[in-house]
Amino acid sequence: MDKILNNRWAVKFLALVFALLLYGTVNSAQAPTPKKIGESFFPTSTTDEATLTDIPVKAYYDDEKYVVTGVPQTVNVTIKGSTSAVKTARQTKNFEIYADMQNLSTGTHKVELKARDVSKGITLSINPSVTTVTIQEKTTAEFPVETEFYNQNKIKDGYSPEQPIVNPKKVTVTGSKDVIDKISVIKAFVNLEDVDQQIQKEAKLTVYDSSGNELPVEVSPSVVDITVPITSPSKKVPFKIERTGSLPDGISISSIETSPSEVTVYGSQKVLDALDFIDGVKLDLSKIKDDTEIDADIPLPDGVKKVSPETVKIKVKVATAEEKKIDNVPISVVGLSKDLSSEFVSPSSGRLTLTAKGSKSAIDKLKASDIEAYINVGDLNEGTHEVKVQVNGPQNVTWTLSRSKVKVKLTSTDTEDQPASTNDRKDQSSNDDDQEEKSQKESTQDKAKKESIQRQRVKEDKKEDTESS
Repeated sequence: MDKILNNRWAVKFLALVFALLLYGTVNSAQAPTPKKIGESFFPTSTTDEATLTDIPVKAYYDDEKYVVTGVPQTVNVTIKGSTSAVKTARQTKNFEIYADMQNLSTGTHKVELKARDVSKGITLSINPSVTTVTIQEKTTAEFPVETEFYNQNKIKDGYSPEQPIVNPKKVTVTGSKDVIDKISVIKAFVNLEDVDQQIQKEAKLTVYDSSGNELPVEVSPSVVDITVPITSPSKKVPFKIERTGSLPDGISISSIETSPSEVTVYGSQKVLDALDFIDGVKLDLSKIKDDTEIDADIPLPDGVKKVSPETVKIKVKVATAEEKKIDNVPISVVGLSKDLSSEFVSPSSGRLTLTAKGSKSAIDKLKASDIEAYINVGDLNEGTHEVKVQVNGPQNVTWTLSRSKVKVKLTSTDTEDQPASTNDRKDQSSNDDDQEEKSQKESTQDKAKKESIQRQRVKEDKKEDTESS
């Protein structure tokens, strides 16, 4: 053994044998099929095949001048080659299928589909390999865009779409002349399902012929902006100005004008039916020192979707303030329950003194009958209560009361309807007897009086007869 290892040629031979064994072991692990008895130990080259589908086709032509139809969008390609090459080609698809029409004129032509950038060691076949194309000169035309609504029956109750606003209104269509001539309409579609407010969206355009078939043309732009105003049930209502703060000393409001005097509210019909006016339009009197014009916001009532306009102008004119004192203004009682009666405790007269303040013209024509002072006892029960006095009167006149609250006693009226006690019944019976006796006495007296009158008339008649004789 030592002799063999010391022999240089022997070592080289052993090294060659081990190298061949190692090479054979590695390649046998990668071989696609197992070796049969009698086959060579060393690997032989293998081929593989695969069909690739939906391979895109690139069309080469002067697209600024011509329109080409008939080129398939995709084809199937069968590739053959070594196993590793086919595997790589399937994964990368690093080749191109194309139709070259750069040197063709207008008309109909048969064009062979070709492949390029194919990896070495790969052969391929294309299906279909030939296509018939039509080359036409390119034509451009402008068309208006129409909007079509769908699910219109599913829009929320009471709402309806108005005329849509499309931007741009017209688009440019490019294609062959015979296709351009077939264009009937270009549409953008808008879904109205569950809509209850204005729609703003982008919509893709579709081109149709008169039979409703989609046409293969270029549209620029292919997407437009659409605004669809949505109207809801509406009504006009007035609004009430809520005055806050106090005017500076010495001035009074001469007049208040609003523009407009009514606003339009939008919402469900149920909400609108319950709405008679809008309250809460603020006017801060403390900021008014002379004639002025103010922009006031209109508050949005509950359930109302929109109010138009959202602001109104309030024009205020002021004048030097004057005063007028009015005495013995009666206080009315409102909201009194049917089973209660009222009685003023303080002041017992149920009257008070009121000082009115306003412009000279308003004070000069102010009469006591223009003023109503009242208390609201609608939420009060039996007993004595202190209640705030409220005043109704002409606009632009303010009031100062001799007292802001009064005391009123509320008494139940049920006792008046209770049945009488035994003593009450006896007294009533006695009274009835007395009344009956009195009536009988009066009746007897009347009878005697009548008889006396009758006898007197008889005597007078006899006297007249005697004198006549």
